[in-house]
Amino acid sequence: MQKQILKAHKVRLYPNEDQQIFFAKSFGCTRFIWNRMLSDKIDHYNEHKTELKNTPAQYKKEFEWLKEVDSLALANVQQNLRAAYNKFFKQGARFPKFKKKGIKDSYTTNNQKGTVTITDSTVKLPKIGHINAKFPSEINGLIKSATISHTLSGKYFVSLLVETIVNELPKTHSNIGIDLGLTDFIVLSDGRKVANPKFLSKLQDKLARAQKMLAKRRAVAKVANRKLSDSRNYQKHKTKVAKVYEKITNTRKDFLHKLSFNLIKNHDVIAIEDLNVKGMVKNHKLAKAISDSSWSSFTTMLAYKADWYGKTLVKIDRWFPSSKTCSNCNHLLTKAELPLSVRMWNCPSCLQQNDRDINASINILHQGLILAKQSKTVGATGLA
Repeated sequence: MQKQILKAHKVRLYPNEDQQIFFAKSFGCTRFIWNRMLSDKIDHYNEHKTELKNTPAQYKKEFEWLKEVDSLALANVQQNLRAAYNKFFKQGARFPKFKKKGIKDSYTTNNQKGTVTITDSTVKLPKIGHINAKFPSEINGLIKSATISHTLSGKYFVSLLVETIVNELPKTHSNIGIDLGLTDFIVLSDGRKVANPKFLSKLQDKLARAQKMLAKRRAVAKVANRKLSDSRNYQKHKTKVAKVYEKITNTRKDFLHKLSFNLIKNHDVIAIEDLNVKGMVKNHKLAKAISDSSWSSFTTMLAYKADWYGKTLVKIDRWFPSSKTCSNCNHLLTKAELPLSVRMWNCPSCLQQNDRDINASINILHQGLILAKQSKTVGATGLA
C-alpha cells in the first residue's frame, strides 16, 4: 500500500562568493524582520493590551534594503512568528525570543511554479539561481519549500521539503517492547540490549581542549582590546569547537536513524515508555547523560517512521510500574522493595528471577498490545 508523505532532504551547498553575500543578506533581513516585528508586538501589547497584526510589507518602505532578498523568506518569518505566539498562548510554550547573529542562521522560501528546482549537481533558488550542491541520496517528488542554513563550522545546507510517495513495509507479525536507559540505550523485550554509544562522552576530552584554547584566544583578544569578530585566531578556534559539536550531532543522528528504521522494519507493534525528559534533565547529575542519549529525538523518529510505513507505535503512560511488576505473575513491588540500585530481583510470589530492564520492556510490550487492541495508539502527531 502506498502513502503520500512530506519528507525533508538535507543537501550540502557550495555557494560562490556572490551567493554567500546574498545568503548573508537574507539571513540578516529575516533576523531583522523577526526581531523588529516581535519588538513592535511587545510594545503594542504593553500599551494597548491587544496583539499587533503587523506584516513584513509594512517595513519595506522605511527599510528599502529588505526588497533585495526573497519576499517569501520574509513572509515565512511572519508565519513562524505567528506560530510561536500561538504555541505560547495555547500550548504553554516559551515566549518567542529575539534572534542573534550567527546563531542558527537560516531562511525558508517556497517553491512557486518551479522557482525551487534541482539538477544533477545544483539547486536553483529564487533570486540567486543555481548553486553547486552534493546530493546524499536521490530526491523524487514535488519540492514544496527550501530552508537554507549556515552552520557555525562554515558550511551551507538546504533542506528540501518534498511531497513524495512511500510504500508501506510488509507485516512481520512480530511485536516489541522498548525500555529506554542510560547504561544501555534501549533494552528490548526479546532480551536484546543496545549499548549506549555516549557520543558526547567519547569526544569530551577533544571538546574540552578546543574550548580551553578558545577561552585563551578570547582572553588574548580582550587584553589587546580587540573585537572577537576581528580576531582571526579566536574565529579559527571557534570553528574548531563547532566542528566537534557537529561531529557529535551527526554521529548521534546517524545512529538514531538506523536504529529506529531497523525497529520499524522488523516489527509491527512497537511499545515504548513515555518519559518526562524535560523533568528528568533538571537532575543535574544526570542531565548531561540524558541529553546525550537524545530519547526525545529517537521517539520522534519512531513515531513518524511508523506513520510512514504502516506500523503501530504505542506510548505507555510514564506512571505505569513496568520495572516493579513481575512480567510472569504481575506481582507488584513497592518503591522501597526495589530501589534503583537493584538491577536483578527475585519475585516473592512466583520466584522468577527478573532482570530489571528486560522485565520492564516485557511489561511495556504487554501493556502496549492491550492499548493497541483498544485503538489507543499514538502516531507522529502525538509523540513529536
